[in-house]
Amino acid sequence: MSVFFDRPATGTRALLVNVVQDDETEQELNELAVSAGLLPVLRVRAPRRVPDPRTYVGVGKLDEISGLVRHCDAGIVLFDVELTPTQERSLEASLENRVLSRTGLILEIFARRARTHEGHLQVELAQMQHLYSRLVRGWTHLDRQRGGSGRTGGGSMGVAGAGETQLEADQRMVRTRISKINSRLDRVRTQRQQSRRSRSRANVSTISLVGYTNAGKSTLFNSVCESDVHAADQLFATLDPTFRKLQLPVIGEAILADTVGFIRRLPHDLVDAFRATLEEVCQADLLLHVVDASYPDYQQRIQEVDEVLSSIGAGQVPQLLIFNKIDAVAHEARIDRNPTGLPGRVWLSAQTGEGVPALLEALSERLGQGVVEGAVWLMPHQGNLRAALYDLGDVLSEQIGEDGSIILQVRIEQYRLDRLGLSLSQP
Repeated sequence: MSVFFDRPATGTRALLVNVVQDDETEQELNELAVSAGLLPVLRVRAPRRVPDPRTYVGVGKLDEISGLVRHCDAGIVLFDVELTPTQERSLEASLENRVLSRTGLILEIFARRARTHEGHLQVELAQMQHLYSRLVRGWTHLDRQRGGSGRTGGGSMGVAGAGETQLEADQRMVRTRISKINSRLDRVRTQRQQSRRSRSRANVSTISLVGYTNAGKSTLFNSVCESDVHAADQLFATLDPTFRKLQLPVIGEAILADTVGFIRRLPHDLVDAFRATLEEVCQADLLLHVVDASYPDYQQRIQEVDEVLSSIGAGQVPQLLIFNKIDAVAHEARIDRNPTGLPGRVWLSAQTGEGVPALLEALSERLGQGVVEGAVWLMPHQGNLRAALYDLGDVLSEQIGEDGSIILQVRIEQYRLDRLGLSLSQP
């Protein structure tokens, strides 16, 4: 079964192949295509219980797709599943057209969205990791990246040695590039750790915006911080992390971080490449989980975001659910409290500003709770925990006991103490 979209007049036309049969997946592939600057012209449904090892869709469906590609003059074919390198090459050869899987399409979008040096590094790392698994023959376009005159040291990628195949040379070059990018990102990660330590010593709370892509995180960020971060009604409109100071009632100054949006089945290459950015989420004092209240099955998206948070080690960070876009569903702005009496959900519209003052009050209430103060006793061999407490909490004083034990007076969030497996002690 195939469905035509309104035929666009200009631009790269995309034929969409939906293997997964559900409305959300079909809509998501279409939105991803538009976010990549493509113009969807035709959707083909190709359900398949067992993927064909060579073409995924099988010979009969492949012939149908081939004819439709010519009929609608498509310049690219998009699949909503992950294709193996063999399947991708076979499809491109048969269709005489460029073929992208879901991961490849998301990488294309990320490449378009990256604006900072760090963002470009993270996207290139994801692309290199994705490319490495697809190097099965000589890729002559990589020859232009080589340097030097036969030497392999001194930072040069070198040239192929005696008996080295084109494939081996290309794999070596990609590995070298991945190593260099990781070294640069390690420096970025170190700088972020230093910034977090500085904020911790100054007792400044950090709040991270998380949520499904296009839930309205950047619009909310701009609303509460009076900022001008790029926000658009498209997937992955924001890629690079942004930090702004935020003044909260009673609490005072806090740092709000806008991060990349999540999506279900987030490709592992992207998670690995963006770990420097995602560490900000893991180390935040509070997560603002922004939900598109106008989306019919928003509960499913909440679950999908929670799964991603758990996979990156942020599952234990406290959350405040933000139900955004109430202007689209005629819902009133309000705060829902959890059984302990603390704000658990805030309903608002980032676009109109309705409910934003209530959010600021809820943030002050949440950040003012859960902080404990007391003594932590450590043994001399637990220096790593001592360092962690200095990084994560506010160490008020330090003493050394007669037996060599370390006594730290700390002010720290209870969940951070639990994460370290520590508790406040009495002498």
